[in-house]
Amino acid sequence: MAAAAAAAAPGMRITSARHRVFSTRKLFSAACSATPRFTSEGSATAALSSSCNPPRPFLHSSSAPSRSASFVARATSEEAERGVAAGLPIDLRGKRAFIAGVADDNGYGWAIAKALAAAGAEILVGTWVPALNIFETSLKRGKFDQSRLLPDGSLMEITKIYPLDAVYDSPEDVPEDVKSNKRYAGASNWTVKEVVDSVKNDYGSIDILVHSLANGPEVAKPLLETSRNGYLAAISASSYSYVSLLRHFLPIMNPGGASISLTYIASERTIPGYGGGMSSAKAALESDTRVLAFEAGRKGKIRVNTISAGPLGSRAAKAIGFIEKMIEYSYANAPLQKELRADEVGNAAAFLVSPLASAVTGTVVYVDNGLNTMGLATDSPAITA
Repeated sequence: MAAAAAAAAPGMRITSARHRVFSTRKLFSAACSATPRFTSEGSATAALSSSCNPPRPFLHSSSAPSRSASFVARATSEEAERGVAAGLPIDLRGKRAFIAGVADDNGYGWAIAKALAAAGAEILVGTWVPALNIFETSLKRGKFDQSRLLPDGSLMEITKIYPLDAVYDSPEDVPEDVKSNKRYAGASNWTVKEVVDSVKNDYGSIDILVHSLANGPEVAKPLLETSRNGYLAAISASSYSYVSLLRHFLPIMNPGGASISLTYIASERTIPGYGGGMSSAKAALESDTRVLAFEAGRKGKIRVNTISAGPLGSRAAKAIGFIEKMIEYSYANAPLQKELRADEVGNAAAFLVSPLASAVTGTVVYVDNGLNTMGLATDSPAITA
């Protein structure tokens, strides 16, 4: 895969940076995967940066030079001297992001990590414990090198990978059968509290928190056939895990930082086949986003948003069983009749956690080619007949 020409500034520019992450008809996700326990969600974050240049003031059409015009001239000159690219750069240099839910290179979590890295952020990753060894081995052996390629030709660096199972808040919550499970053998400090403590000991603080986790053990079952345990498991893994992560990370997040999660249109529209309580979990996640935006905003000056992403054919999303049909439906019926790329979600995430979105919080941002706006399927037999 050929690298894009290096940008003039290290920060990612929303006008030109394009991550060639994946070709999407194959790589889409319901922005909410459903695989055993925690995996990367078809899978979303980042922070505010005081180093970005302020927006240019409006210029008045008058013959005499105005104060704002002279300010722009000075600012432009200073940018040129510093070698800063013109336009609106997304500059996350000096920011540290923790992304929960990256276990391979073809989900939204990975695409978000790349976008943040391209903008200059340091990347920390939390990976589901049973998938940790395979992920680390693949990374070390260069299996992901092509996918790690950034627009400037360099490779995305992951500073550290932490084992994580966000279903459990502390060691006391872990049942014996999980502790003795061979898939967890050799791993330690992987509950939410322990991971946050480890990050604090290693780096002191973070600026960005990304939640790219989802699991519904009974996702293939209709809601009427979903057990209480299956329903609560979906809520716990897909929704409360975000509350827990933000609750524990908030004390070590720098003021002005941002957090983001991934949701799916099933939270507000009926998607037959997307069962097991997963639609309920996504609805809860969106409601929690609004409440957390208020609480985290008042308590820590942290912005909280969620991205409702279109379907991506990631390994995690394939557990749903009909992801390819969802992708084809979206392609046929969305206002923008094109394939959704994982990097388009990554770029939207980079924007949301950047200074360009400094007043945006508590929102659901749709990155789905506009499919959420449609009330009627254009390929319906009733229409095409």
